[in-house]
This record gives sequence, structure tokens and C-alpha cells, in this order.
Amino acid sequence: MKHTKKHSRHTRKPAGQTTREVGKNHGFWLWGTHAVTAALNNPLRVCEKLYASKNAREHIAEDIAVITASAQEISSLLPEGAVHQGLAMLTRPLHPAALEDITDQTRGVLLMLDGVTDPRNIGAIFRSAAAFGASGIIAQERHMPALSGVLAKAATGAVETMPFLPVVNLSRTLEDLAKAGWFSIGLAGDTKVSIGQALKGADKVCLVLGSEGKGLRPNVAKHCDQLARIPISKDMESLNVSTAAAIALYEARRG
Repeated sequence: MKHTKKHSRHTRKPAGQTTREVGKNHGFWLWGTHAVTAALNNPLRVCEKLYASKNAREHIAEDIAVITASAQEISSLLPEGAVHQGLAMLTRPLHPAALEDITDQTRGVLLMLDGVTDPRNIGAIFRSAAAFGASGIIAQERHMPALSGVLAKAATGAVETMPFLPVVNLSRTLEDLAKAGWFSIGLAGDTKVSIGQALKGADKVCLVLGSEGKGLRPNVAKHCDQLARIPISKDMESLNVSTAAAIALYEARRG
């Protein structure tokens, strides 16, 4: 199907408008080669419209309906600054996973994000979680950005494969996990216990990461079974949260 002129008249969205706001009215945008092709390979993903430049069309199977558009026309559909590589998909959000779907595992690693809101960081965390075989990612629903746009592009397809569990209350979720036999470790810099020490003997672990500015909230930290730190040089105060997640996941996988 050829792209028509009416699509080129879409106005660019204001820089402050988020993909969540777009999603409420018109669906969710995914863009970039990895994010879009992974979504197309996900049988649970609903594709409402798929736009591709002539050069990017080669990444899409011939039997998939595509609206051919120029790079400029695709840019006009997306938030300002979106690096789409000639591919954009209008889709619907995936159904979230449920906590009871994963609590019966005999082994596993979960990630819980407390106040982490930067979509690029969260996307990188999804990518690391998928790379190290995590069982899922938990976050507070009202503070979590949509799993689309910048976040999905940074995740390079991991939002299609990594279970996401939005919850209302993180502290209550930690209580539920404890009842199901999960050991929770909160990452914090003001403790002498290292992440390696805390992970010893734990088969089912939930790694809890706080925001870069404030860290773990006191009530969430109180509900963790153990607080642990990632040993770093005294010359550096802290790590980027996505880097910390990758290191903690590696340590959990290694153990």
C-alpha cells in the first residue's frame, strides 16, 4: 500500500508530549529496527499500522501490510527527536504479567524498580534483564512510563520478551514475595554487605533498585530482607541505575 499525502500532513507532537499521552487516544508508538521487528515477531502484539521507508522495508516480511513513507513523513508522526531508522509501528499495550505467574518458580531473579522513571534507563534495564535471564520486572504502576517509544528502543526488543508486572504497592508486593519464598535484596550504598555476600544461598531473589537521586524509599528498604552494595571506588559516589542492575543481575546469574 502506498503512502498518501494526507499522512504527510500530521503535525509534529510538542516536545513535552509523552508516548503515554499519545497512547491514551491513538495507541502506542514503537520505532527503530530492533523494537519494531521484535514486536512483529511477538504473537501477542497487535499491530494497528506499520510505516516503513523504502530502505527499511527489507527488514519486514513480504506478507505484512506496510504503509510506505519517507523518513520525514515517519518523523512527523512521532515525538520530536525519535530516531526511527525508517520504521514505526502504531500498536496497543501488551497485557502485563501477574505476580502469581512467576512466584511458583523454584529458582529465579526478579527486578523491582522503586522510583526509576527515566525511559532510557528502564529500557536498558529491560535489555540486561533479558540478557541475564531474569524472570520479570516489577514497578509501581503509577510511576512507570509506557513500554513504548524511547523506552522500547533502548530495550532493543526486550519489552516483547521480558514479563512486566505493574503493581500498586511495592512494599506489599515484597511481603507477598516473602510469603512465596523469595529473598529480597535492596541495593544501597550505606551498608557493608556486598551484593555477592547477600546472594549466597538464595535461589529465588528479588533485586530492588531505587532511583538515582533518592535511592530506595525508606518503607521499601524496610521491607527488603537484606540491603547490599556494589563495591565501587571511593572516588565515585554511585553507579547509573541501569549499570547497577546489570552488575547485580550478573552476580545473581553467576551465583
